[in-house]
Amino acid sequence: MELNYDVIVIGAGHAGCEAAHAAACIGARTLLITMDMNKIAQMSCNPAVGGIAKGQIVREIDSLGGAMGWVTDRTSIQFRMLNRSKGPAMWSPRAQCDRAKFIWAWRDILENTPNLHIWQDQVRRLITSSEGTRGVVATGVETYLGINFRAKSIILTAGTFLNGLMHIGHVKLPGGRCAEPPSLELAESISQHGLRVARMKTGTPVRIDARSVDFSLMTEQPGDTDGRTFSYFPSAETPNLASKKPSKLSQLPCWITYTNEAVHERLRQGLPDSPLYNGQIQSIGPRYCPSIETKLVTFPDKDQHQLFLEPEGTNTNEYYLNGFSSSLPIDVQIEALRLIPAFRNLEIYRPGYAIEYDFFDPTQLHHSLESRVVSGLYLAGQVNGTTGYEEAAGQGILAGINAARNCTGQEPLVLQRDEAYIGVLIDDLVCKGVDEPYRMFTSRAEYRILLRQDNADARLTELGHRMGVATNQRLQHYLKKKEEVERIIRFAEEYSVKMKDVNSLLEQLGTAPLTRGCKLMELLGRPQLTIDNLSPALPRLREIIGTIQERSAEIIEEAEILIKYQGYIMREVEQAEKMHRLENIRIRGRFDYSTLQSISTEGRQKLLRHDPETLAQASRIPGVSPSDINVLLVLLGR
Repeated sequence: MELNYDVIVIGAGHAGCEAAHAAACIGARTLLITMDMNKIAQMSCNPAVGGIAKGQIVREIDSLGGAMGWVTDRTSIQFRMLNRSKGPAMWSPRAQCDRAKFIWAWRDILENTPNLHIWQDQVRRLITSSEGTRGVVATGVETYLGINFRAKSIILTAGTFLNGLMHIGHVKLPGGRCAEPPSLELAESISQHGLRVARMKTGTPVRIDARSVDFSLMTEQPGDTDGRTFSYFPSAETPNLASKKPSKLSQLPCWITYTNEAVHERLRQGLPDSPLYNGQIQSIGPRYCPSIETKLVTFPDKDQHQLFLEPEGTNTNEYYLNGFSSSLPIDVQIEALRLIPAFRNLEIYRPGYAIEYDFFDPTQLHHSLESRVVSGLYLAGQVNGTTGYEEAAGQGILAGINAARNCTGQEPLVLQRDEAYIGVLIDDLVCKGVDEPYRMFTSRAEYRILLRQDNADARLTELGHRMGVATNQRLQHYLKKKEEVERIIRFAEEYSVKMKDVNSLLEQLGTAPLTRGCKLMELLGRPQLTIDNLSPALPRLREIIGTIQERSAEIIEEAEILIKYQGYIMREVEQAEKMHRLENIRIRGRFDYSTLQSISTEGRQKLLRHDPETLAQASRIPGVSPSDINVLLVLLGR
């Protein structure tokens, strides 16, 4: 049996769901293949979305027309804006979600997306052909049920399933996730064409029965109560389910506790049986989400480590113990945790475990996420060496857009580093590669004042609409918000504030009174002052903000940020424009790097390996020095 599609997506994790949804919205006849339709968008580890820089990625996905933000809002059981004590470039939304409802919300969207078909099966191998100058071309997949599906573009989003191997103490079990089989042949059918493959490791903590926990011995961590959401689009609407209004779920707290020296001593006794330290695991795990064993070894002087007990849903006693990822034997995990007062009667649903899996070297990708080795094959998510649902979903929506555009011969969409964290992520993968699971942080972006969580819609909605993913409804919603923001800024630029109107209020707010009248724009530049705390003294300002009907807090916040940080924003815009000039200088195919003796040996080796498209990409490759770039500039001038 053989069936034909435009785009085939392998795997229905976070990358696969966004890829399939985007490709289908553009109009490509799309097939999503998954081993289990009841595990679509499964949150394999923490049942939460967002976090530092990750929250920005989710809002970018939403602005492009993706669904992760909307699904998160529909299933959120706690929302928090992180880093509010810092500047707005660092603010990052995060939501705890109901794990089971998250799956069904995604499935609801996918099953109601036109052009999108779902097939429950496992892919055995990639089907390819040779087509002249294009070399090896992906043309389809073969499944274990014996069906050959053909397509113009194939997207691989297999997560941790490629030759996945789980570890709990000395026990090793093949699997891509607990109780789910690995993919054992697919990676080999791809790597035989020349894609470099390596191994990585990740892990997940124990799942706890809340009935066995003494919550009175823990510190409650409530969520925010200001009604914020991830999606910029009205929470009662989504592109494919506009008539289905989500009901608000019960909001639940998280809980904080700590390990202690007795816990650490029991864990140390178990280290000889830890796969991480007895040679059983050879691959590299995530630096910024270490196991509890790694914390003990790396920080031997710390007498406690913070743990977060997080609910898995509104209708379950299952809790996730954030901060206690482990692959130690089951008895060691349980005995150590029972030495924490709140867990003295602990019962668990399943232990923590580590998992090793195959990934492909992302430096063999174009910025479109298409393979340089096999044309028509796109890779997204953990198969590119990343970690995290958000990083996967960000790659997924770009892969879906570009796979669909490939079907009609259109130029791919490439996001720049000053346009989106997704652009930073993909550029880092392609130009720098990975030697450990890649996780996004605000510090990875050199233009983070431009890439704020509040303005992702301003950066990407019109682009998403042009690509065909963001609907007309989304575009109109954004344009209305844009008009409101600009109206507030114009008012601040034009409105003159008199001393008699505000001086008493300014003294109450701890800032110097005016010695002369000034524009509201100037006054709002003071850190102590906001539109909200000035409005009691300025009736015209109250009138302006009172006319905003929807999402007024979000609109006022963005206008205020643009006013307060105008100088910083303009400076980063200028820096980005300078870098764009290097992005326009194309160098691929113009040099034989092996003969350039004026370039450092390391720089020559790295340029040969990565073969960057532009001079700007070359400048971001580790080991290529500024002097190497200057040499290339001189040679180009000749």
